[in-house]
Amino acid sequence: MRVTTTIAAALVAALPGVATAQEVNLSFAHWLPPTHPLHTTGFEPWVRSIEEASEGRITIDIFPARQLGAAADHYDMARDGIADIAWINPGYQPGRFPVIAAGELPLMVENARGGSRALHEWYADFAAEEMADVFVCNVHMHDPGTFHSKVPVRVPSDISGRNVRPAHATMARFVSQLGGASVQVSAPEAREAIARGAADMITFPWESIYIFGIDREVSHHLDTKLYATTFAVVMNQAMVDGLPDDLRRIVDDHCTPQWAERMASGWADVEADGRQKMADDPNRTLYTPTPAELAEWKAAAEPLVAEWKAAVAERGHDADAVHEAYVAKLKEHGAFLETGE
Repeated sequence: MRVTTTIAAALVAALPGVATAQEVNLSFAHWLPPTHPLHTTGFEPWVRSIEEASEGRITIDIFPARQLGAAADHYDMARDGIADIAWINPGYQPGRFPVIAAGELPLMVENARGGSRALHEWYADFAAEEMADVFVCNVHMHDPGTFHSKVPVRVPSDISGRNVRPAHATMARFVSQLGGASVQVSAPEAREAIARGAADMITFPWESIYIFGIDREVSHHLDTKLYATTFAVVMNQAMVDGLPDDLRRIVDDHCTPQWAERMASGWADVEADGRQKMADDPNRTLYTPTPAELAEWKAAAEPLVAEWKAAVAERGHDADAVHEAYVAKLKEHGAFLETGE
């Protein structure tokens, strides 16, 4: 954070009894390309709204595409002040943030709009403890993703013996349970992993396959709402604590369930359009599981819920109650996948 005063304000400050309005310039780091819909429809409108609400006293410079650091490092970048604000995927650091990983469990999320609002409201009870190094501003998710592959995937056994780039730690464990091997790379590195043959498939939302150029590498798609990925906008705690009261109120007004949903909505719409684009492409094969096959996927995912509950219990929480609260929030906001129970 850089704190500045204008020349005019400095001159005014020299007058007896006159106080100046503090101005701050913040850095916002993320690892998506600047053309990504979350950048253009989520981050940029959020930044503009803060700047306008502060009448220019807060300015925010966005650093996309890993300019300030690797994707997995963004939480620690915000913690350490390398960036004032950072967008993180908690699942890039397995085991570090077990509570929020509920949002990664398969076959639970119907859509990212209500899902993001539900996730934000639910996680508000846990964020200050689980992410104590930073100020957690907004929590959201992407629209449900699935397997995209070089070879057909219809049932869980089709993962056995395959190399898979998973979206996060939960999907990595899922792949392992199904007999596959995880290729751990961030989203910007995923296309290269598949292109060079290190991975046979990827778990990704739909339009992101096009955004990251992976459409040139895969042609088979499991047509189901298999999983979601959680994300958070986090801020350096010292920066937030150092804001004047009026600017802090503006920041708080942009760290709400409404903003979490708004930030995710444009991206969610684009991902949904990507599914239709693939369905309309005669060179692609979308496979919808039968009810019996979907039951196989649900049964295969059950051990992940048990693992998640065990990890949450180790942190001193009533895991059953935490899980029930998450499901209740998804239902409240119309985002629970009914086949997921």
